[in-house]
Amino acid sequence: MTETLAFTLRLPAPVERVHTALTDPAELRTWFAEHAEVALPDTYAFWGRHTVAGAEPAQRPLTVDATTVRFAWTIEGTETTVELALKPEGDETLLSLTQTEFPGWGAVAGGDGGTIGLTGTFWALALANLADHLAGRELGPLPDFTATDLRAEYLIDAAPEKVYRALMDPAEFVEWFNAPMELEPRVGGRWAMGGFEHNPNPATITELEPDRRITVDFGAGLGQSTWELAESGGKTRLTFSQSGFDPQDMPWAGWMGWISGFAELRRYVELDPWTPLWADAGV
Repeated sequence: MTETLAFTLRLPAPVERVHTALTDPAELRTWFAEHAEVALPDTYAFWGRHTVAGAEPAQRPLTVDATTVRFAWTIEGTETTVELALKPEGDETLLSLTQTEFPGWGAVAGGDGGTIGLTGTFWALALANLADHLAGRELGPLPDFTATDLRAEYLIDAAPEKVYRALMDPAEFVEWFNAPMELEPRVGGRWAMGGFEHNPNPATITELEPDRRITVDFGAGLGQSTWELAESGGKTRLTFSQSGFDPQDMPWAGWMGWISGFAELRRYVELDPWTPLWADAGV
C-alpha cells in the first residue's frame, strides 16, 4: 500500500525567484543534481550521482506554469508524479511538494521502503539546500549514491557548546529536527529517537566528550553515528559520520534525514530570531 509524500516549507524569496531556481538547469546543477536539462515544455530531467536511481534521466514534464512544476519520475519501473506548488506569502514563498507512490514512513523506518522510499529524505535534503541556495547561504552536502564513506562537514557560526546543547538537549533537538528524542547523557546511556516510551530498542551512547564528540551505536546492522565538534576561527566545525553498516545495504534514508536536519540545525543556532523552515515536515 502506498501513500502520497508531502512537504511544505517557507522559502526566503518571491515566487518568481523560486520558480527560476526550479527550472533553470544551471541553478539545478548548483543546489540539486549533478546533471540537469530543461527545455520546456518537452524536457525536464535530472540525473547523476546526487539523484535517487540516477544512472540516467527518468523524468518527463506534465505541467509547468508560473506557480507549478509537475513531472513524472519513473523509479525502478514505477511511475510517480511529483508536484511542486508555489504560493506567495508576503516576501516569501510557501512551497508544497507531493510525490505519489511513496511506501510510507513506517515502511522506510522498517527498512522496507525500497528505492522509492529513499525519496522521502531525498526531498527533505533537496528542499533544505534550495532554501540555503535562495538565501545565499553556504550549501550543505548533497547525497552521493556512488560513495561508501558517509562523512559530512558543516561550518557553523556558533560556539561548540551551543551546537552541542542543540544536539544533546531533547527540548532543543525537537525544535530543529522536528522529531522527539530522549537520552541518558553518559557512556552506556540510552539514546531514543521518538522517546523511550515509543522506542523499545534505543541506541547506546558509546562515546561522550561534552562540547567535542558523541558516538551513538544503533545496533547490529545499523551502525554508529558520530558527531565531532571543533572550534574553528570563532565558529564550529561539525563533522558527522556513519560507520559499521553493510556497504551492500547503504543507510541512505537515514543519512539524508540527518544531513537535511543539520541544515536546520545550522539555521537554529545561527539565526536570531529563528523561525522553522518547515511548515509541515510530512512525518
